[in-house]
Amino acid sequence: MNAFEFKNPTKIIFGEGKTEKLADNIPAGSYILLAYGGGSIKKNGVYDQVIAATKDFKITEFSGIEPNPHFETLMKAVKIIRDEKIDFILAVGGGSVIDGCKFLSAAAFYEGDEWDLVSKGLSRKQEKVLPFGTVLTLPATGSEMNSGAVVTKVSTQEKRTFGGPQYFPVFSICDPSVIQSLPKRQIANGVVDAYTHTLEQYLTYQHDAILQDRIAEGILQTLIEIGPQVMEDPSDYKAASNFMWSATMALNGILRLGVPTDWATHMIAHELTALHGIDHARTLAIIAPNLYKKLFEDKKEKLVQYGKRVWGLNGESDSEIAEKAIEMTVSFFQSMGIDTKLSDYTSDYEKTAQTVYERFTERKWMGLGETQKVGPEMAKEIVEMSI
Repeated sequence: MNAFEFKNPTKIIFGEGKTEKLADNIPAGSYILLAYGGGSIKKNGVYDQVIAATKDFKITEFSGIEPNPHFETLMKAVKIIRDEKIDFILAVGGGSVIDGCKFLSAAAFYEGDEWDLVSKGLSRKQEKVLPFGTVLTLPATGSEMNSGAVVTKVSTQEKRTFGGPQYFPVFSICDPSVIQSLPKRQIANGVVDAYTHTLEQYLTYQHDAILQDRIAEGILQTLIEIGPQVMEDPSDYKAASNFMWSATMALNGILRLGVPTDWATHMIAHELTALHGIDHARTLAIIAPNLYKKLFEDKKEKLVQYGKRVWGLNGESDSEIAEKAIEMTVSFFQSMGIDTKLSDYTSDYEKTAQTVYERFTERKWMGLGETQKVGPEMAKEIVEMSI
């Protein structure tokens, strides 16, 4: 096992009705920016719960944070924070709202071009940040218990990652009962997103971190078991709570400790979202299977382990088991209602592979993945395989 350091300071408050705990966890006397998305929280009762729980605080609201939050929209919130002297942010929503609030946390006191926090990695050097907490309404990204985020700049069609140890939420309230109000599309996205997050940290090459592999396999098996259940009956609290906790555990830092990780699937998939507006989870389902095929020999041992332990596969050869494991992954995504080809989502794909090649080249992404083999040319080939 590789050496590592680990600290996750986020307090998780998990269970039905726990939104009432907000007042106990926000610093007394805080002036809160209440940030949320398109208004679904006003239809499912979460907004009323939050307002009731924070009635003794001064609050300014900011709504309209998009899926894959837009830099241009977030900058409007930054202005409010600065003008009103906000001193605490409360993100109420899914991963996009929480990611957006991580950017607000970074940008609030930044002097300079705020996009540099994302594009140049300056968020890690920003020492003074605004604290924030979250009320999670959509399990998927794990952003409620990690310090990373993604932001999209619409004007240049860029979706970029950023983060740093300063951007852990102070607390996150996770109430699985909110899942019953979600559209099936969002539930399916959340399951596939969490599943792929786990694979990015698991499906690499053999190593000595036995426990991390077993935890990853447990998350994968749980999602396979409860994914269809929560799609069928979102009010099933057992399925919903296991779904929510699996999504959090998939990306709270536990799985990456002491092991190689990949993330090339994500970096390619982000480009499909930026270029075509496809849901993040669906771009992962498009890219991941073909990346595994392209890097088959590098990943074969772990694909075999994955096939045997997670899917219970047997075969005449390791290659056959590994191939079946990829097929089972695709079948699982499709069983959740997720299409797995770029052409299923857009007819405007002719230049996509070349654009991905050019963007990888411009950013000098010459060796992504656990073996540093995914550069511009391979990324282009993977996209071509995914059409």
